[in-house]
Amino acid sequence: MAKLKNDIKNITEKDKENAEQEILEKIKNYDYSTVEYPIEVILQQYEDGEEDDENEIYIPDYQREFVWSEKRQSKFIESIILGIPIPYIFFADVDGRYEIVDGSQRIRTLHAFLSNELRLQELEKLIKLNDFYFKDLTIIRQRRIRKKSLKMIALGEKTDSQARFDLFERINTGSDELKQIEVLKGSYSGKFYDFITECANNELFKKLCPISEKRTLREEPQQMVLRFFAYSEKREEYKGHVAPFIKKYIKDKKDNFTDKEKKIMQNNFISMLKFVEKNFKNGFSKSKNAKSTPRVRFEAISVGVHLALLENPNLDRVDTDWLESDEFKTHTRSDAANNKLKLIGRTNYVKDKLLGK
Repeated sequence: MAKLKNDIKNITEKDKENAEQEILEKIKNYDYSTVEYPIEVILQQYEDGEEDDENEIYIPDYQREFVWSEKRQSKFIESIILGIPIPYIFFADVDGRYEIVDGSQRIRTLHAFLSNELRLQELEKLIKLNDFYFKDLTIIRQRRIRKKSLKMIALGEKTDSQARFDLFERINTGSDELKQIEVLKGSYSGKFYDFITECANNELFKKLCPISEKRTLREEPQQMVLRFFAYSEKREEYKGHVAPFIKKYIKDKKDNFTDKEKKIMQNNFISMLKFVEKNFKNGFSKSKNAKSTPRVRFEAISVGVHLALLENPNLDRVDTDWLESDEFKTHTRSDAANNKLKLIGRTNYVKDKLLGK
């Protein structure tokens, strides 16, 4: 015990000054205000442009998929109807849009309920509402729910990305798997990331996969290319959380990227693009004049095409009418886009359709 006491650092006045300076510097990272918006306004900004990742309120990659059970969702809706206080939702201003730092499960639940996709069940207080959809409520009650306001903490534009990630992980204590996607270029610069950027700047890729200027500034083209290669090579190792999966993939490649491997990957990428150009009239996009490309749609088509070409290198002209089918649309919905079974399902769906299975 005496030895332990002797090991304790003697805090000097200089140490205290340095500690206080650090506190002042870190405090500056959190610029915020408290606001309230009606549910109908929040959902409109979340839904409009969601499929193309252009919605004003959006869910970032470092967050998990929609995991609340229907029972938990129902209990949340019951709380909303009863007027029970709801915890603050945290947003952050990122390029003029609101990134949901904490509250994605609540926003998704409200979206599901007001879209008549959630049937209330196992309610303990409003028992007579069990089995109700939103449409089954009286018009007056529907209006009151839409107009009910939610309180939010809005982090300002001065709040940096690391502060947002720290806040999310502190709120979600114990969520060790909830890792952020690092600023890839800064963290993993080198030969491999240069190759990824080269692919992202490929003219055919840019033609087939339109991406808005805002998303391009956030390195979205590199993200698309990274996901194509990572899912093409390692999708069986994917466990449902994008950020740690991509980080591990980049790290492995950075440490072992050879000229021979670069040539193989480049050929696979170009072959996939040329096949898409020949067979998909809108490329990876949903329409001819689309200004953006949903990630989940890009992943399904690009990886599916690559897998089909691996199985049949002579594959040439194919039918793609299934792109308009309800089945394909279900496979490429944004909900649970990061779920492993969904990933395997949508990429196999495209592969099998191309191979005529």
